[in-house]
Amino acid sequence: MRAAATRSGLLAAAAALLGAVAAAPPAAQAWTAAPAAGRPYAYLEGPAGSVLQDSLSVTNPGARPLTVRLAGEGAPVAFAARTVTVPARTRADVPFAVTVTADTPPGDHRGTVRATAAGRELSVELLLRVSGPRLAALTVEDVRVDEATGALRYTLVNRGTTVLAPTLAVRAEGLLGTVLDRPERALPLTLRPGERATRTEPWPDPPALDSVTVRLTAGAPGAPPATARTEAAFAELPALAGAAGLLLAAAGGGGWAVRRRGGAGSRTGAGPRTRTRTPQASTGATS
Repeated sequence: MRAAATRSGLLAAAAALLGAVAAAPPAAQAWTAAPAAGRPYAYLEGPAGSVLQDSLSVTNPGARPLTVRLAGEGAPVAFAARTVTVPARTRADVPFAVTVTADTPPGDHRGTVRATAAGRELSVELLLRVSGPRLAALTVEDVRVDEATGALRYTLVNRGTTVLAPTLAVRAEGLLGTVLDRPERALPLTLRPGERATRTEPWPDPPALDSVTVRLTAGAPGAPPATARTEAAFAELPALAGAAGLLLAAAGGGGWAVRRRGGAGSRTGAGPRTRTRTPQASTGATS
């Protein structure tokens, strides 16, 4: 009888649990955010300098209004309203615009539209295709040499319509030949159209006494090489002192040689002196 009572108690507990589960309300459907017209991602296409428009569909299947905050990332996205309240069981199409700046290079660019509500965030991919010709052009400008340290300073400018990954080669010629020769190498930067970058190229061992011509050659895939040059004169005090000493020594040796030649010449050209007596006429009377 005790076993039968135990089984009856277990059956009653199970029945109560099943009843509680059956009586629980169904889980509420989650809100969604997606590109309009059911596309898998937002797609915009146009030339640089244009403003492109699309819309984001926010669906609220719940029984209460839903407040959604909107933001863009990776692209200049502007919404008609940053915060939108969507009524219960309603879909709201929120327009937004993307401004394609004049310096945006042609090609595909990606961004994200983010929607946040009720402690949850959804991301919608944004694909932007910018039309127009692709032109790679790079210049190197404002080249100068710090004569105290030897550092080379220069500015790279992207004059084209594509993103560039620049390279640089450096060569310096002195009075007696090449004093610096660095082959082309990639620089750790990228330049967007119209972007400028001022950089410093170290030269830890410049000549102590020389006049040099420095040439910088910048390049990038698809772009013709760009070359700029400048001149510098190096004159450190120890080198100047040494050069002055050599000049003085050379001048002193030359003066001694000149004096010696001059003294020898005077002795050789003088010769023995000869005394000549001139006969005198007699003026006495004769008888």
